[in-house]
Amino acid sequence: MTVNIANLEEAKSRVKELLDADERVILGIVGAPGAGKSTLAQLLAEAFAEGVPGDGAEPKDHFSAWVPMDGYHLADVELRRLGRLQRKGAIDTFDARGYRSLLRRISAGEDGVIYAPMFERDLEQPLAGAIPVFPWTRFVVTEGNYLLDDADAWKDVRAAMTEVWYVDVDDDLRRERLVERHIRFGKESEQARKWVMEVDEVNARRIAACRGRADATVELPPLDL
Repeated sequence: MTVNIANLEEAKSRVKELLDADERVILGIVGAPGAGKSTLAQLLAEAFAEGVPGDGAEPKDHFSAWVPMDGYHLADVELRRLGRLQRKGAIDTFDARGYRSLLRRISAGEDGVIYAPMFERDLEQPLAGAIPVFPWTRFVVTEGNYLLDDADAWKDVRAAMTEVWYVDVDDDLRRERLVERHIRFGKESEQARKWVMEVDEVNARRIAACRGRADATVELPPLDL
């Protein structure tokens, strides 16, 4: 049965329940482009950065880690070789097997520090080895478009996570956020709107088709991106 999460406090409470039940929790946050996944992931990672509030334990640095799926974007040089640069963000423009391998290592509690890549928005490129996940990191939040997809390696991505939440938001608001984001990172207004309708919305329909597989649906008030 899908759980409904209506506000940030309910989201934090759900995370605490998961941490009470498991030694390490990997929470996936999925949703269409512009839904607010990254904002929610960051808020939750920050909320648990020093442990579970109110549990009486001593605070510990790096209790949480935010590991975005976007770190597994294929670099532009490879997208050009594959002829996919004008479809950047589609499911076949990510290294799904690399992402699956990372989540499996985190889930298995591999010894030592596990390093994850990040996605640098100004460069629009992934950066390797940017995010440490320590052996004592108990809460790992990861977000991206295709966490509930069942194509190829993606079905194993879902299996590596404790829960996956689907972030729902008004489509008109989501599209306006996307246009503003594309303009902020260098596209002209007309080019940004064209990209949203011809690239982002194609991906959004695929993502929405998988929402029934989520463990929870999150319908938070609008979050600033």
